[in-house]
Amino acid sequence: MRHRFIHWMLLLGLLCSAQAMASQADLLKQADFPARLDGQTPALERKNQAILTYLWTDVYAAAFYAEPSITARQAVFTQTPQKLELFYFRDIDREDVIKAANATLERQQTKETLGRLRPELDRLHKSFQNIKPGDRYDLSWDRNDGLNLTRNGKVIFASPDPELAKAYFAIWLAPDGLTSDLREALLK
Repeated sequence: MRHRFIHWMLLLGLLCSAQAMASQADLLKQADFPARLDGQTPALERKNQAILTYLWTDVYAAAFYAEPSITARQAVFTQTPQKLELFYFRDIDREDVIKAANATLERQQTKETLGRLRPELDRLHKSFQNIKPGDRYDLSWDRNDGLNLTRNGKVIFASPDPELAKAYFAIWLAPDGLTSDLREALLK
């Protein structure tokens, strides 16, 4: 009898895993991240994409883009042109986003670095709005245009500061960020 129970639990686990995989594929299809971004110079290719799940809730899909000639990990450490795109599935209050960003930055950055970046971080956070399902936020960096935050296709923040760009991309792509699972999925 005990073996039969274990057998059924394993079968149920496999079925749930298959459903989760199909669901992730469906969510990524809904996010519709292009494989390449040809409308800019240099063109960027999608390195990876993943779903952020928090407490069994799918929050957003993320895609990381960089130049075709380098890996995702190389892009993060060399500050070459790059883009992180987020497509949201849930409502999120802007204050919750700011709180999570600040908590992550405090884990990752020194007090001195945060002190230097504080005026620009505050200006960046003022540009945030409440998030609705279907909203798309892009964080992009290149040496010519600097750091840009775009919401649903409209630039809502810009800064030429490479240190700010490095710190803000680190929220998702550096150790001690929002989640190690998302980071690893985007940088693999």
